[in-house]
Amino acid sequence: MNDSFSIGQCAALACLLEVSAPKPGNVHRGADFEDLVLEDFLASAVAIAPALDAAVDRPLGATILAAVQATRRAVGRNTNLGTVLLLAPLAKVPRQTPLERGVAAVLASFGADDARDVYAAIRLAAPGGLGKVDEYDVAGPAPDDLLAAMRAAADRDIVARQYAEGFRQVLGAAAPWLREAMARTRTLAEAIVHAHVRLMAEYPDSLIARKCGPAMAREAADRAARVLAAGSPGDEAYGRALADLDFWLRGDGHRRNPGATADLIAAALFAGLRDGWIDATRPWRRDSAC
Repeated sequence: MNDSFSIGQCAALACLLEVSAPKPGNVHRGADFEDLVLEDFLASAVAIAPALDAAVDRPLGATILAAVQATRRAVGRNTNLGTVLLLAPLAKVPRQTPLERGVAAVLASFGADDARDVYAAIRLAAPGGLGKVDEYDVAGPAPDDLLAAMRAAADRDIVARQYAEGFRQVLGAAAPWLREAMARTRTLAEAIVHAHVRLMAEYPDSLIARKCGPAMAREAADRAARVLAAGSPGDEAYGRALADLDFWLRGDGHRRNPGATADLIAAALFAGLRDGWIDATRPWRRDSAC
């Protein structure tokens, strides 16, 4: 466990590291969107820290709503709803408790008030491409059982799937894959990019699916797999394939933005910072990994 930073600071740093890495198709320090720029994400990362610092002592839904409200005050738009939905349950786990066991207890404690606040947070954030569903639509009344709503959405939204499956993709895939990449790359930024591409290849991005359809999300996953097949970080062929993927994802007005994958990466970074296998004081080089 790493106690150099508070939980809120770990959450903020996770968001800062995630958005700073040059992940294909996403905003980062070398690329903006027309309607979202790097500074929006930096401000959002700072804005949510106080809410997540208080997560262990307050209801989960209240933490999520407070973080989304803070983001809205800071930047006036949705930059981080998926990330907040993932970070808040992890932040609520007491630091002495292993995340996998602790998050299961957090999810089991959901009540109707939590569901009401989470629905209010989603409506406030107003994420793009939600559409309408017959059951548990966020435009309607919040259900008494939020996990039931998350289970109903799990096949179309990988963030909801984490609630339904105990954060299996975050803690069982994204975090260990990030840790593996850290052992093989020169910098944490390279490791973040590689883990991001690996996640895209294994789990077609649900934000792309929501905006462009499942076939497009599957194509994005196939293109990510080609990057992995081209070589390793630092190889010329890998770099070319990564650049090709980035170019393709940025077409069509950024509708192919793999934002759901980025949310999982932010949660994995939080896990590493919280548990100390990412050194929060020197996170940029391979020899800083615990």
